[in-house]
Amino acid sequence: MPSDCPCGRTDPRGRPVAFDQCCGRYLDHDVPAPDAEQLMRSRYSAFVLGRLEYLRSSWHPSTRPADLTLEPDIKWLGLEVRDHRPVDANHAEVEFVARSRVAGRGQRLHERSRFVREDGRWFYVDGDIR
Repeated sequence: MPSDCPCGRTDPRGRPVAFDQCCGRYLDHDVPAPDAEQLMRSRYSAFVLGRLEYLRSSWHPSTRPADLTLEPDIKWLGLEVRDHRPVDANHAEVEFVARSRVAGRGQRLHERSRFVREDGRWFYVDGDIR
């Protein structure tokens, strides 16, 4: 397991937060993410770590793909959360940029994602790529 969380969260002094104190509690201990931003960060960490089951379980059933595979040669380089906007008590949006490298070529995914909370759990619904 990584010592620093792959999502890049830092403490108030700018030091990286440990995986087990950040996204690890959601990925490894079935603790519900407290908000849409933390769910999005934990999903990024799941992509980095290849945790398909977590990605499936945190994707809303209404939009979850039947088959989910990860790009085999992708190297995730970092995450920048640009905005977390609660819409109401059970809906939120998170804008982020995720950087990666595939076959030596840099890529960036800029998305505004939509999330819904049902029965106390947040789920990724869908997003608009920018």
